[in-house]
Amino acid sequence: MILTLVVSQVQAGIPDELQAVSVTVKADNCQGSGTLVTRKIGNDNISFIWTAGHVVAGLRGVRTVIIAGNTKTIIEYKDAEVVQEMQEDGRRVGEVKYDAKIVKVTDASYGEDLALLMVRKYNAYPQTACVKFKLDKQYIPPIGVSVVHVGSLLGQFGANSFTNGLVSQTGRLLPGKGAEAKVFDQTTVTAFPGSSGGGVFLAETGEYIGMLTQGVQQLQGFNFIVPIRRIHKWAWDSKIEWALDPSISGPPIKDIESMPVEDISTIENSHEQPED
Repeated sequence: MILTLVVSQVQAGIPDELQAVSVTVKADNCQGSGTLVTRKIGNDNISFIWTAGHVVAGLRGVRTVIIAGNTKTIIEYKDAEVVQEMQEDGRRVGEVKYDAKIVKVTDASYGEDLALLMVRKYNAYPQTACVKFKLDKQYIPPIGVSVVHVGSLLGQFGANSFTNGLVSQTGRLLPGKGAEAKVFDQTTVTAFPGSSGGGVFLAETGEYIGMLTQGVQQLQGFNFIVPIRRIHKWAWDSKIEWALDPSISGPPIKDIESMPVEDISTIENSHEQPED
C-alpha cells in the first residue's frame, strides 16, 4: 500500500502578511520572536506584541523598599526592544526599532509562558499590522493540518524566517514546576533558538493557532506550541481578551499601564530566579 501525504499549499499573500506582523524581541542577552497586534485606542494606533514569557524573563527585577515602616517587595520589568527587518527588491535595507513596555507576563515554570508587550511609540504601525487569531476558544487543530511558522530563527540574524510543517500531535502534557502539567500541541515546523515567542499559523488561512515555546534541539521538526485554547484562557483570566479579539475594545492607555504585570503564580514564586 502506498500512503500519500497531502500538504495544503500556502495561500497567496499569506507569507507577506505574516512577515509584516513578525518581529524580533530583544531582552538583555536573550532574543526571541514576537507577533504584532495593533488596536485603535482613542485617536491612536497602539501596537502590542505577543511573545513567550521566558523571552523577557531576564528583564525582571526585584527590590525591597520600606514604606511607612512596612517592608514591601516591588517587582519591575525593564523595557524590551522590538526590532523589525525591512526589505525591498529582494534585499535587506534596514531595520526599525522601538522600546516596548511589558504589560503582562506569566512565567514558564509555574504559568503559561506567555507575555504581552506594548510598543511605546504611538502610531508606530498601521492598523493592518495585526495578526488574525483563531477566535474559537476551544479550537483543537486536526492532526496533519498544514501550518507555518514565522520567527527570528537564531535571533535577529534569522528574522522573518518562514518555515512550514504540520500538526503532528495535540494535547501533549509537559511538566513544569507547578502542580499541573501543561497542554501543548506538537508541530514539525522548523525552529531554532530564537523562534520562541513566534506564531504558528494555519497555512490555508494565516490564522494564529499557537505560540512556539519549546523544541528538541537535537530533533529539528519536533516542536511544541502553547495552543490558542490556552492563550484564550490566560487572556480571559488576565482581562486582556481585547489583545486577541478585535471585536473587543481595548481599555484606555492609563488602564493598560496600571495593570499588574505578573499573575499570581509568578508572584508567589518570585524568590526564584527567572530562566533564560
